[in-house]
Amino acid sequence: MTASHAAVGSRSNRAVLLTVTCLGQFMVLLDNTIVGAALPDMQHRLHTQLTGLQWIVDAYVLLVAMLLLSGGIFADRFGRKRVYLIGVVVFTAASVLCSLAPSVGWLVAGRVLQGIGAAALSPASLALLAAAYPVPRERIKAIGLWAGFSGIGLAAGPVAGGVLTDAFGWSAIFLVNLPIGVVLLLVGLRHLEEARNPSAPAIDIPGTVLSVLAVGALTYGLIEGGARGWTSPVILGGFAAAVILGGFAAAVILLAAFVAVEARCSAPMLPLRLFRQRLFTVSNTAMIVVGFALMGSSFFFSQFFVYVQGGSILRAGLQTLPASLAMVIVSPFAGRLAARYGFRVVVTTGLALAGLGLLALGMVHADTGYGNVWWRLGIVGIGFALTMSPLTGAAIEAVSPQEGGLASGISSTTRQIGAVLGVAILGAVVRTRQSGGASFETGIDSAFVAAGAITLATAVFTGLWLARSKPAEGSAAAQRSTDPDAIITSNEASVNNR
Repeated sequence: MTASHAAVGSRSNRAVLLTVTCLGQFMVLLDNTIVGAALPDMQHRLHTQLTGLQWIVDAYVLLVAMLLLSGGIFADRFGRKRVYLIGVVVFTAASVLCSLAPSVGWLVAGRVLQGIGAAALSPASLALLAAAYPVPRERIKAIGLWAGFSGIGLAAGPVAGGVLTDAFGWSAIFLVNLPIGVVLLLVGLRHLEEARNPSAPAIDIPGTVLSVLAVGALTYGLIEGGARGWTSPVILGGFAAAVILGGFAAAVILLAAFVAVEARCSAPMLPLRLFRQRLFTVSNTAMIVVGFALMGSSFFFSQFFVYVQGGSILRAGLQTLPASLAMVIVSPFAGRLAARYGFRVVVTTGLALAGLGLLALGMVHADTGYGNVWWRLGIVGIGFALTMSPLTGAAIEAVSPQEGGLASGISSTTRQIGAVLGVAILGAVVRTRQSGGASFETGIDSAFVAAGAITLATAVFTGLWLARSKPAEGSAAAQRSTDPDAIITSNEASVNNR
């Protein structure tokens, strides 16, 4: 009787944990796409230019990218429940700050805090879930629900952003996080159980700080270069100005320092030796391009429909839905397709489709009917959906089973770094075209074409190099079969090692 009640109680607690972790990740993923729909309203109400919009997006993605690996280790060392709930508090408080921001500067500051909260919340939620489901098959189902619910947040973002912004203004997209955050905090405090990993590695504080500063400085140079002029002394000038304000000089110096620190660190956040494996290097290089092209192009989706085609913010949010919806529908099948036909075939096909879809979007103009636009967005979504899971799987297969979680985290980080650079570089393309006398429409078309060309080139590169890549001795690929369940298990089991 007692054992039965204990089992029921255990199932009940795990159901609550599953709900809490799924809802937390839903909130994080929702914020990835909901902001894009509100960008035109932000530009109008905050009286900012393209540069301001770039910072609003990149401030969040940059912090998530550079703190994601450390966030997982932090949760393992100091308690997954504690770090998860701290992440919820920071993310929710930052969302309120964003909604009340009177200027772009305050909004960017709020987005930085949101990124810090998300970098704590996201890996801790997955670690909590993995610890609560020790049986592999139950864990697979739980993480499948976690990923699926997260995908709903990704797809719901454009529509929710359009509806809320059209009805209440851009600040409403951040206030929607307040009730979710409060519920997560109250339920989490009462029902989540603490879990730690006593053998978790030390936190690489110097590497984390240098990585944030290096990518931040590079992002500054790319974004501000278009606004201030590429020959500005602030952008290309002396060391002192570069250190204070960022820019390319600081990025090079800080990146060199990061590599030097990681090479000498006993427990680096980014073990450089992993990049000796061709499969690992190629998969992460391709993942950077995926983040670059996907985030960089989607940054302009709503702006195109509002500013170029003259639609409403609500309509623009609905019009961008085919891309995210296609990703949600296709993503669950990508891993199984890779298991059946191989990483190289699926990834190359996905990159080629995404590249062609972006090139097709580059041919869309102000008078193009939506009936001739939605399928282009759909192709882009399908293409990228086919690449992300297999590329992460390829990175995991390239390393030892004990390093699977680290490889998965690095794959997510490289995608986020690509996203930061995509918004910065494609934004610079648009601004440069405009400074040369071209229209905003022409600038956006040029950005789509540039993203498509880079993606297609990466498809060729990835196909050729993956064909020549063999798993290293002792790697996961050399020790496991590649049937669909094995690949899924390798991905979800690696969470325990993060």
